[in-house]
Amino acid sequence: MFGLEALDLARIQFAFTISFHILFPAITIGLASYLAVLEGLWLKTHNDTYRDLYHFWSKIFAVNFGMGVVSGLVMAYQFGTNWSRFSDFAGSVTGPLLTYEVLTAFFLEAGFLGVMLFGWNKVGRKLHFFSTVMVAIGTLISTFWILASNSWMQTPQGFEIVNGQVIPTDWLAIIFNPSFPYRLMHMATAAFVATAFFVGSSAAWHLLRGKDNPAIRTMLSMAMWMALIVAPIQAVIGDFHGLNTLEHQPAKIAAIEGHWENKGNEATPLILFGWPDMKEEKTKFAVEIPYLGSLILTHSLDKQVPALKEFPPEDRPNSTIVFWSFRVMVGLGFLMIFTGLWSLWLRKRDSLYTSRPFLYLALWMGPSGLIAILAGWFTTEIGRQPWVVYGLMRTADASSNHSFMQMSITLIMFVVVYFALFGAGLGYMMRLVRKGPKISEGTETPDGGPGKKRTPARPLSAADDSADADHGDDVRLTKEI
Repeated sequence: MFGLEALDLARIQFAFTISFHILFPAITIGLASYLAVLEGLWLKTHNDTYRDLYHFWSKIFAVNFGMGVVSGLVMAYQFGTNWSRFSDFAGSVTGPLLTYEVLTAFFLEAGFLGVMLFGWNKVGRKLHFFSTVMVAIGTLISTFWILASNSWMQTPQGFEIVNGQVIPTDWLAIIFNPSFPYRLMHMATAAFVATAFFVGSSAAWHLLRGKDNPAIRTMLSMAMWMALIVAPIQAVIGDFHGLNTLEHQPAKIAAIEGHWENKGNEATPLILFGWPDMKEEKTKFAVEIPYLGSLILTHSLDKQVPALKEFPPEDRPNSTIVFWSFRVMVGLGFLMIFTGLWSLWLRKRDSLYTSRPFLYLALWMGPSGLIAILAGWFTTEIGRQPWVVYGLMRTADASSNHSFMQMSITLIMFVVVYFALFGAGLGYMMRLVRKGPKISEGTETPDGGPGKKRTPARPLSAADDSADADHGDDVRLTKEI
């Protein structure tokens, strides 16, 4: 069917499930740190706005965290079901790394998550804040181990191969492999930026509906400060990451650039747009800027970038896909930087919360961080092909011996279940976002904080029927957009 084989369906299934999964940890990482900042600011300033925002976003965090855990379990099982040969070959490395993630990050998060979500009126303020910080640290530790495993597959070291299996010889070399620091920083920063635009989009949506209060303004203000500061930092990290990739995976860079061959001693141009054709071995309709490819990738005006024709056809990544996925990621990155700069200009003119063109941009930029993360992962993983462990094991040799029919049935089941289950979860989470933060009335309220009487926070019971009353406003806003 469509020229696909069982291996292709196994790859599609893994790509589908990990694309769903990566969205939840990204928001979990960002929201956990955001909640820690909100509670810390509340403890320091006693400003109830920060506490109200904490309760609002903790409910969304709880739903998102639950979906992340469920979708993550599926990923681990697929290594044994669809990719058993890979597990047999490299399981002695990837298995312990994933185990360390469970023993450190997951247990840390799970141990303090209950206190964070349900202990507001049962423990003291300092203990509750400590729990929130521990959950935030747990999400970052989880990122550490997951990226260590993935980075080793990209730039493997610290091992030897005995009887067709990888045997670890230096765990520090395995964990801190050449691409790991760049991937860790790139992913963690991407999670913070994606969460900032998610929060900012929520605030913009409420402001466009005429719901203007200190909590909403604080959401937008904090989100735009994060975008202004972190989005340019992410661009710098991406540059270092690109230099590292050029050193260790030059074929991936050649595919990303759609660069097929060097001409004499000429510097490499940057192809802004075009259509890389894998069969004809050229990039059609190319729009080039002379010298810029060499300047960006080698930081010189005379050095050349490796070309795809320098690698055997069977070792070339699919340039058609990674060429465009990379440009989607970079294009959204520039839009994020622009949004942050525009917010600064409006802030100085005291019109950040009233400029409707900007608010519409902030609204539509809500999913931009998550789309950029997906585009970046497609670039990274497809650019590694045809290797599952770079230079050691090909993807074709890593899959289990399943039939086309078996893979077809399971792929269809995954698609149906994922859209039904996580579609409902995402719908509920967006219902919480539409509800907005509950604003305290007056300075003295019965829900004064940890250790004091208040209505318990119930993340999974937060969106009551009153959210339905906003449906008419939602329709009107949709028509206006």
